Amino acid sequence: MTKTKKEEHSDTTRRHRIVAVVPAYNEERFIGSVVLKAQQYADVVIVVDDGSVDTTGEIAEAAGAVVVGHPHNQGKGIALRTGFCRARELDPDVVVVLDADGQHLPEEMECVAAPVLRGQADIVVGSRYLGKKSRVPFHRVVGHLIFNFVTNQASGVPLTDSQSGFRAFSPMAVSALSSFHSDGFSVESEMQFQAREHGLRVTEIPITIHYHDKPKRSAVIHGLMVLNGILRFIGQQHPLLFFGLPSTLTLIAGLIWGIRVADIYAKTQVLAVGYALLSMLLFTIGSLGIFAGITLHSVRELILDLVRS
Repeated sequence: MTKTKKEEHSDTTRRHRIVAVVPAYNEERFIGSVVLKAQQYADVVIVVDDGSVDTTGEIAEAAGAVVVGHPHNQGKGIALRTGFCRARELDPDVVVVLDADGQHLPEEMECVAAPVLRGQADIVVGSRYLGKKSRVPFHRVVGHLIFNFVTNQASGVPLTDSQSGFRAFSPMAVSALSSFHSDGFSVESEMQFQAREHGLRVTEIPITIHYHDKPKRSAVIHGLMVLNGILRFIGQQHPLLFFGLPSTLTLIAGLIWGIRVADIYAKTQVLAVGYALLSMLLFTIGSLGIFAGITLHSVRELILDLVRS
């Protein structure tokens, strides 16, 4: 008797339980094919219908997915939280997350999941910038470079594709990352901060990505939403850096203007009132910002010490 592709896959993976989580919002065009293809490589496919107003949920269920619905759109971060909670109930060996718009190839799920199943990583990020397999639009490349730099420097977890939605997670990572603070697309960046906080092992592998349609929202608006989320994480995780760096620059600017005021007075015996007021304002704002950063940093460390004890 000839084995099906899914049965052959089950044999080669020694019955590892693979659960796929697909957050979806108004993806009726692609969700059916995504579910059908993902079922060839996953034991269970969970689709989180995040308040879609089309037939995304119905199509996903008809294709064989376990559908968990939100009454209204709450954002990708909340959808992933819901998907992770449902996945934990299934006692998986690995949870693989992929997008619902057909950008990711379900046949690459095995490669993404492999480092977790081999015990080499807790989080595996599929990178579109490794292996040069993907044709990424120029504006996305520029945006990703900015997001990668900011997120990598602030989180201390370097990745070449911090915004990739194709990822695999160990059971420990799923439990540790079950309470995302982000409700939008900055959730991928938040994972880097939480990975560092929980001591999770992170690695990357190359993936292929296909862009079938234009983005649902403006690239500028989407980028600003992601950047806002990243800055919020930096403020929460590194308040001394978030407040201290710009405040120090502001303080230095105030001192420079103060020197300028003194120089003008020495040469003309006239007080440059406008420059003097600007110098005092910058100096005051800079000093208060540094004080706020130090205070918040101390409070955060105190809270962390209490939590650890």
